[in-house]
This record gives sequence, C-alpha cells and structure tokens, in this order.
Amino acid sequence: MMWSAAPLVLITILMALVSPSEVRGRNRPSRGRGSNWWMVLFRGIAKAGEPNNLLPLSPGMLNMDSSVHSSLRRKQRRLVRENPGVLVAVSKGANQAILECQFQFRNRRWNCSTRNFLRGKNLFGKIVDRGCRETAFIYAITSAAVTHAVARSCSEGSIESCTCDYSHQARPPATGLRDWEWGGCSDNIGFGFKFSREFVDTGERGRSLREKMNLHNNEAGRAHVQAEMRQECKCHGMSGSCTVKTCWMRLPNFRVVGDNLKDRFDGASRVMIGNTGSLRGGGGKKNRYNFQLKPYNPDHKPPGQKDLVYLEPSPGFCERNPKLGIQGTHGRQCNDTSIGVDGCDLMCCGRGYRTQEVVVTERCHCTFHWCCEVICKMCRSRKTIHTCL
Repeated sequence: MMWSAAPLVLITILMALVSPSEVRGRNRPSRGRGSNWWMVLFRGIAKAGEPNNLLPLSPGMLNMDSSVHSSLRRKQRRLVRENPGVLVAVSKGANQAILECQFQFRNRRWNCSTRNFLRGKNLFGKIVDRGCRETAFIYAITSAAVTHAVARSCSEGSIESCTCDYSHQARPPATGLRDWEWGGCSDNIGFGFKFSREFVDTGERGRSLREKMNLHNNEAGRAHVQAEMRQECKCHGMSGSCTVKTCWMRLPNFRVVGDNLKDRFDGASRVMIGNTGSLRGGGGKKNRYNFQLKPYNPDHKPPGQKDLVYLEPSPGFCERNPKLGIQGTHGRQCNDTSIGVDGCDLMCCGRGYRTQEVVVTERCHCTFHWCCEVICKMCRSRKTIHTCL
C-alpha cells in the first residue's frame, strides 16, 4: 500500500500512539511497547481520514478530534502544544518511514506490508509484538524518520518553536586558516534528535529487555541520521569566483539512512539478559539509554550504538499467518534469473512459480515542451512475469 493522503497518516499516528488498554481506560499499557506508535489502528480508521476531520486553524496548528487527542500520552500532548506545527512533521516522518521500509524490503519475503491498515488492524501486523529483526528495523526507521522530518521542518520554518541551527556560527575557527565561514541555514539536528527521544520513546522506561531493545533501536535510527549530516557550501563572488564561501550543515537524503539501516538489519545482533538477571542502566530519564546489551552468542562483541538488536528469531514468512499479519509469498513476483533473496527459488520457498506473458501499457518517448510540459506516448509491450505458487 502506498501512502499519499497526509490526513489519513496523521490521524493514524495520533490514534496509534497508545496501547489498546490505555485507550479503553483500563490497565496501564504493557511495557516494551511505549514507542510502538503505529501499533493500534482501530476499525473505521479510513473514515477518520476524511479531510473534514483535519481542519487548518493557523500556520502550524491542527484541529484534532477530541477523542484522538485524548489518546495521546500526557507528555506527547504537551510536546504538541509546546511545538505548534510539529505534528505535521511527525506525519511526514511516519509517511517517509513506511515508504522507505517498503522500498528496502520490496524484494524480500517480508516486504513491510501494511495491507491490514484499512481493515482497522495493526499497521504492520502483530509481527511488532515479536522481538525479531523486522521489528528492530521498524523501530529504527520510524525513529530516524521523525528525527529527520522534524530537523528539516525547523530549518524550513514549519515549526514555531525552532529555527535553523546557528550554533556552528558561534564556534571559533579551528587551528589554521580556512577559506570559508559558517552561514546559511543548517538543519536543526539537535532539536530533531531531542524531540524524537521525548516523543517517540515516551513510555519506554528501559526496565525490561524488550524495552531496552526498543530504546536501543530507536536510538540507532537517530544516530544514523545524525552521523550522516554533511557540510554544504556556496561560493559568492563576481563571475562565479569564490571570494567568499559560506557553509552550513545539511541532512542526508533519507534514502541514505534507509540504506544504512538495511545494512544494519542484515548484520543485526541477537541479545539477551545477563547472568545477573538485569542489564546495566536504570529506568530513570537520565540513564535509560546508559546500558550495555549482552550478545546472545558469547563469541560476538556487544552491539554498537548504530547496530540493530533483536531478541528472538524471525518467524517464517513463506506462508500466510493472519495472527501475525504475515501475507506469505503466494502470488508474489520473483526474478527467475536471480540467486539472491528476490530469486524465485528463495522467494517462493521451494514451492515453484508460474510464468506468464502479459501485455503492459507504459509511458514512453517522453519529450519536454517549452514551457513547461512533458508529453509522452503510450506504448504497449509484452513482458514475462514470474509469480510464486
């Protein structure tokens, strides 16, 4: 499923920020799912995405349905009030995370499917109840996307409580002369990182191994965004000369972050609780990120800050499993010439595949006409496709 309607995604986020028990007003939410803010999607969510449920009030403000607003945790409601416009950025981040997850896993048995969404079920299915690699990636990519979107929105002036990051301009020059100076508008990674921690990690106290897994993967996602900040410069002068050069810090394209996290997914570390029955680091606000996870295999080194971690092996994704929201690979297209994960042997789990020729109509021979239109012809061609049995 591809996402384009911002109101639908925004309402989704708001309604998914808490666990079912909290919405029903019964018990406190189970720990280890505090930052799982895509988890709960109610029946009738599609109706909640109608445009009249999100009425613009003023720049950076949204009129939220009272029942939706009440489903936010107290701290999250406060963060929304204190940072007008930030909810739109969170919405963009969630949208970005879903699209990036589906791109990165488009050729895998598990393809980050959200097919259950419009039926009022969990966005990614109950796979997120399992402490497996796929869950680790979901946590990391969503945390990274919120960090990225909020930091960029600050520099775009879309959030009233933050601006560009001008902290670099106050720094003294490094030893030696340089031929440039700080200027321009740096993306505010500091604000984005801090907001993501406070908003996304709400409810994760780090008291259980699953909570520590969630916190670690959330932090890993943010760390990848921060580490990929790059310096950009612009020359100023007559006739293209570079008499003066100003530089600023710029966020990476989010695809870079997605690629890096996908690499970490492939090399994710399985972790466990120590022999003492607990992990270093308490549950307080200051030290809930100060812990070291123990590798499941004693021969492996402890995971680093940017590594993804998981607790249990992934379930099989070959066959449909409605309980976990797994669609299976029946009917999935595969590549009969590939020996990789997208190849028919692996994708179809040894069941075999069907080959057929289909006629497709695509845009072709596109030309640009001044000004400003692209005109294409429609071409029909035959293609051979392979689908898993």
